[in-house]
Amino acid sequence: MSLSMSLPMSLSMHSASVPVFVRMLNNMLTWLDKAEAHAKARNFDPNQFLAMRLAPDMLPFPRQIQIASDAVKTCVARLAGLEPPKWEDKESSLDELRARIRKTIDYAQSLPAAKIDGSEAREIQVPLGPGRTLTFPGEVFLKHLSLPNFFFHVTMTYALLRQGGVDLGKMDYLGAP
Repeated sequence: MSLSMSLPMSLSMHSASVPVFVRMLNNMLTWLDKAEAHAKARNFDPNQFLAMRLAPDMLPFPRQIQIASDAVKTCVARLAGLEPPKWEDKESSLDELRARIRKTIDYAQSLPAAKIDGSEAREIQVPLGPGRTLTFPGEVFLKHLSLPNFFFHVTMTYALLRQGGVDLGKMDYLGAP
């Protein structure tokens, strides 16, 4: 099987971030649709998924999506040399979580590639608390902090829905080529 896609000549910071984030966020929207259909087919409130967690010491379902969203907006803003927007973490339904995901997609796509490209060596400051920060070059920030953190919380979202009986498979995770 051959996949023919238009690929950029070289890998840029924008192409290594925004399209990757947007693809997975769109996949997450599909998962939430499947979760709602699953709940309706079995006559339970789809918002029951919001209380799920994989282990007692893990964050619940909405926080997984909120943190994935935060990882995206924080990453692309910092790579673009901007202050990340602050959003309240108050989503309490699948519809509100969908809206947050869409808002995240819109924000990521609103930043021109030219603002993100060339940020490989840009000094990125990550606050850790009062008076404490970590500093990374942009490429290290993207590859070794932002993408792994994003995929961790995306994967937890997927795992929680699978644990809840939603019919999701590997291609739902990966998305259509």
